[in-house]
Amino acid sequence: VVITAPSGSGKTTLVKRLMAACPALGFSISACTRSPRNGEVHSKDYYFFAPAEFKKMIEEDAFLEWEMVYTDKYYGTLKSEMQRIWDLGKSPLVDIDVQGALTIKSKFPKDCLTIFIEAPSIEELRRRLTARGTETPASLEERVAKAKEELAFAPRFDRILINDNLDKAAEELIGIVEAFIGAGK
Repeated sequence: VVITAPSGSGKTTLVKRLMAACPALGFSISACTRSPRNGEVHSKDYYFFAPAEFKKMIEEDAFLEWEMVYTDKYYGTLKSEMQRIWDLGKSPLVDIDVQGALTIKSKFPKDCLTIFIEAPSIEELRRRLTARGTETPASLEERVAKAKEELAFAPRFDRILINDNLDKAAEELIGIVEAFIGAGK
């Protein structure tokens, strides 16, 4: 199960509710080259690697998908992380960006469910991002512009979920995922 969304769509909250409701899912921990933020722990929040180590892992074909977001700022999904979750008898839940989601879909076209979560409008997305209080005017505009670009990819996903009411969206998301996991058994 692969979930993606523009910033401010409510993805993180929805994923937390989905994980709490679906014990058959195992959360896939992403790898990155950025420094840990305050309180983040290696192999719990992310797998943190130096850029040279990440590049070596790319050469060794260790990633299901990866991308360089900014110069020497890499993010990716480790094949070993998928295997760790499968070894637990669970279905991986991958929470990543649009491009990574489409890459995984291309590798598992029949065994993958991709879900694109979006706010009901760009205006609502802007309001949510502003309400967070974490954005500068410049970063807010950058996130809104990126969201507009990402929305163009929504039709390429298996399901589009409009998060206009959090409880309703969570219920719908849980239903979609439970039906997919159940169909795979």
